[in-house]
Amino acid sequence: MATLKENHELRAIFVPFLSTSHIIPLVDMARLFAMHGVDVTILTTSHNAKIFQKSIDLDFHRGRPIRTHPLKFPASDVGLPAGVEAINVDTPKDMIPKIYMGLAILQPEIENLFNQLNADFIVTDLFYPWTADAAAKLGIPRIMFHGASYLARSALHSVQHYQPHLKVESDSEKFVLPGLPHQLEMTPLQIPAWVRSPNDYTELMKTIMESEKRSYGSVFNSFYELEGDYYVHYKKVMGTKSWGLGPVSLWANHDASDKAARGQTKPESKEEGWLKWLNTKPENSVLYVSFGSMNKFPQSQLVEIAHALEGSGHDFIWVVRKNEEEGGGGGGGGGFLEEFEKRVRESGKGYLIWGWAPQLLILENTAIGGLVTHCGWNTVVESVNAGLPMATWPLFAEHFFNEKLVVDVLRIGVPVGAQEWRNWNEFGSEVVSREDIGNAIACLMDGGEEDAEMRRRAKKLSVEAKKAIEKLTLVPIPMDTKLKVIFLPFASTSHIIPIVDIARVLAMHGVDVTIIAPPVATSFFQSSVDGDSSLGRSIRTHVVKFPAAEVGLPDGVEIFNADTAPDMVAKIAKALQLLEKEIEKLFEQLQADCIVTDMFYPWTADTASRLGIPRLIFLGGSYLAHSAYHSVKT
Repeated sequence: MATLKENHELRAIFVPFLSTSHIIPLVDMARLFAMHGVDVTILTTSHNAKIFQKSIDLDFHRGRPIRTHPLKFPASDVGLPAGVEAINVDTPKDMIPKIYMGLAILQPEIENLFNQLNADFIVTDLFYPWTADAAAKLGIPRIMFHGASYLARSALHSVQHYQPHLKVESDSEKFVLPGLPHQLEMTPLQIPAWVRSPNDYTELMKTIMESEKRSYGSVFNSFYELEGDYYVHYKKVMGTKSWGLGPVSLWANHDASDKAARGQTKPESKEEGWLKWLNTKPENSVLYVSFGSMNKFPQSQLVEIAHALEGSGHDFIWVVRKNEEEGGGGGGGGGFLEEFEKRVRESGKGYLIWGWAPQLLILENTAIGGLVTHCGWNTVVESVNAGLPMATWPLFAEHFFNEKLVVDVLRIGVPVGAQEWRNWNEFGSEVVSREDIGNAIACLMDGGEEDAEMRRRAKKLSVEAKKAIEKLTLVPIPMDTKLKVIFLPFASTSHIIPIVDIARVLAMHGVDVTIIAPPVATSFFQSSVDGDSSLGRSIRTHVVKFPAAEVGLPDGVEIFNADTAPDMVAKIAKALQLLEKEIEKLFEQLQADCIVTDMFYPWTADTASRLGIPRLIFLGGSYLAHSAYHSVKT
């Protein structure tokens, strides 16, 4: 990462979505940028800022250029009580549309802040597709944050493109996901309902994918050794730039204060009971059970989990969210979990944590030997960091795709046997039995050969995760991914020569440069470009055929100069206009990161905006001349 020291620090604005599972990894990523000297501002609402403000305060006091800019959420304007600003497991269904309405009201304020805070680039959650257009309007890059894995996004692309789920006869029949690096099988019931039966969310996802193509690129909380095949595959099928900057939790949270503060909204207690309990247990003996911040089970499922844990014979920590709506139903009795907690506490076999848990601190404790997880991407990456095998229990979102990575590709997990995708705020119809849960736990924790192999592979990945954060470049970057800039000089010698010299300067500093020009214009600088190329600089000319005959010009009349006959001037201008579509296609085909075009090509500003890349304008005059012209004009 670079720091601009001569004029100002590189300034970035991060905008996380209003959901804990999206906020935490993007804030960790923002902190990573600040660690490398980028000046970072995080925009979010006051209530959501509480989730991470302790971490930002810690970093700020370490001298890092990072801060939060809190936004007042317009709760009363959309009929919400104060403090209801996030979409999480406790958000009532009828309030979710109102939260989206509040976000829509905030959009102009956020867009104004991009300008007022002089952002050099923005990093925004995928659920803010409008920020691609906002960035294009300001002429700055927008980078999209994906909270999922490369495999999950690749698998989703496969399903949407090939529609293999429509070619089987039943919802439980397996099909292969086409076009992926591995042969992965799923059933229709395991893919998202909005893919099987298009709805408003399907349209939102289309809008998100379109905005990604207009963005400068995307970032994932991933690293090459974790899913390198899918890192390469995703960039290929999407045709966009992307970077794996993970594991961000390992990057950003080095000491206990960081790990304890991460995602913490309640006051810290002086003594943590779970820690004292864990520290009495042997190495690799405790099972950690957690299903993330967006899930609640029905009482009937909680009962099955409790019996499976108690019957496993292994010590466990269970992060549980009680479902108050179920009351005493589901065969468990109103006080089932309370009685269960009392019983396992007394026996010393289990420890229940209600609500939020300091997951990073728990996973790194040597007593933890494995975990049961919903396959949320944050937890998968954090488990890999800790070198722990997993029992996989996917629920919603991209969880079933992530399970394929853990179980079939990395082979560091065993499935519990969940078969049905459900919406995050619904219970669904499936209840996994205590027997199936118990079998997965036994495979994970009983010390057999399969357990040992999973554990060995998980430990190896943990080593690779730690190596990833020791490198400045987090994923191998081939030489052809250096910054690519296209220069487009105007058809006049006095404009051609200086802009080509600027192009050559950039090539001297390692930028990959292509100059687009017709043959006659090329003749004025080709020998200089050839000389630079022979010195090993990445610079070349792309010659476009000038349409002289189409506009009634003789061959070789392609530029404006002292010898250009007055009646030919309009024809040259017409010919340049005919070249616009070809040049536009070249900007896209050559995968430009940036274009530098002469002031007489104003149409290139719209082209760059459509491609989601910056356009720099070349002015052939002096600052004084253009200032004086502005003075006269105004």
